[in-house]
Amino acid sequence: MRSGGAARALSLDTVVRVRRTMRASGDAAARRLSVPTDMQLPLGCDAVSTPARLGAEVVHRLPRIGCVYADGADWWWIVPSDSDVAVQWPAPAHYAAGAFVPSDAPRRPSLIHRPESTVPYTPPIPLYLALCGATGTTPAWSRPVGA
Repeated sequence: MRSGGAARALSLDTVVRVRRTMRASGDAAARRLSVPTDMQLPLGCDAVSTPARLGAEVVHRLPRIGCVYADGADWWWIVPSDSDVAVQWPAPAHYAAGAFVPSDAPRRPSLIHRPESTVPYTPPIPLYLALCGATGTTPAWSRPVGA
């Protein structure tokens, strides 16, 4: 509570984001990707991982990329928070709320690409489409809808 004022109400979006981050960070051994300190995170921070074998192919399909990390087995792409809402990321991609790397990662991911901008994001829709193309997956909105 602020001194001399009423308590600040939290929006439903904030509550959901806090809950997802807490759930994602529940593994005490999980490590969060560290975004360069001089970058801003106005939209929060999640990550999408892909097997390293797909990394270079995905890069060539993107018009712009943000911070990308690698740990030997996977490449990790920083995306704005909630980039998984209404999106089914194609296998073998993995969505990591809060940009937490699972504890079974072979080593701590290191930064392999840093954009010139002040934000670390790879645009999620072009990343999704690049992953669909690299994996031969039809984007979810292009699939026939069953009754």
